[in-house]
Parts: sequence; structure tokens; C-alpha cells
Amino acid sequence: MRIISGNWKGHRLKTVKGSKTRPTSDKVKGAIFNILGDKVLEARVLDLFAGTGNLSWEALSRGAAGAVLIEKNTDAWNTAVENKTMLGAESMANVLKMDVFSFLSKNDQERFDLIFLDPPYRQGLVDKALSTVKDLSLLKLNGVIIAETASTEKIEGNLIPLRLMLTKKYGDTKIWFLQEAKE
Repeated sequence: MRIISGNWKGHRLKTVKGSKTRPTSDKVKGAIFNILGDKVLEARVLDLFAGTGNLSWEALSRGAAGAVLIEKNTDAWNTAVENKTMLGAESMANVLKMDVFSFLSKNDQERFDLIFLDPPYRQGLVDKALSTVKDLSLLKLNGVIIAETASTEKIEGNLIPLRLMLTKKYGDTKIWFLQEAKE
């Protein structure tokens, strides 16, 4: 894994050995950020199920203002912290070792421009996280939620007031882009 563009372009990121994490490939990550374009600039990022922080580091490299990363797996969390130190992102990112839903139940004030949801596939976690994020109104006006699922998964919960803007499929991965519906 590497940073594709921005201030840290070319930096190799540390990864977790084994199959406990499933990093977003450079191809998929590049496609996500090409679609987001300027929405990344000065964005506050929330990275739920952050793993090693791959998506947050890319966002910060491309000009995001700051990121909050949530990861409960100890190996992934340790690696995310190592990546933060290696990149010199200490003042830009907060890497919290905790369950996503515990974090969400405690965070009812901060709002975010970009929210990444990349949970383990086929466990219903995207629907549950989307529902919670929506109910807590964590997305700023004009913000975007980027959810990653297996290509065969569907988002089945009630999305209102969110609406699906775009989906893209890359091999066994599907990326969902959601925004708050404009009245």
C-alpha cells in the first residue's frame, strides 16, 4: 500500500500481516479520490473501521484538514498509529482504539465532511453504521459518505434523508457514495 497523490505521494504504508484486515487496493482508492475531487480539500474526515488508516492518510495527503480514525483490532490500530508517526500526521489525525458503535454512541457533536465506512464484508455492519451515522446527523451539509462492501452486498436500510449518488464496482468490491438529499 502506498499514498497515491498529494504531499505524501509515494510513501509506503505499513500493513498488517495475515487476513484480519482487507486494505482498499490502490486502484479502488484512486477511483474513490478521483470521484471525490476537491471535496477532500479542508475536509474533516471520519474513518470508521479504519484498519491501518489507508483512506485517511490518502485524504490528509490530498489536503484534508484532519481525520478521526476508529479501529478496534489491536494489530490494525498499532499499525495505523505507526503510519501516523511515519507520515508526521500527529497533529492532523486522532487514531482511537475502540468499537465503531461505542464511538458513535459517544460522539454527538462533531460533524464530518467525509465519512469512510469500510467494515468487514457480509456482516451487516454497513447498514448498521449508516443508520447510526444518519440518526446522529454526523454528515455536514454537502458531505459525502463513502461505503465499501463486497460486490454482491446491498445496502438495505432506510437511507432517508441520505440518497445514493453513485455506485462503482471493482472486482469483488463495490463503492457507494451517499449524500444528504437536497430539499
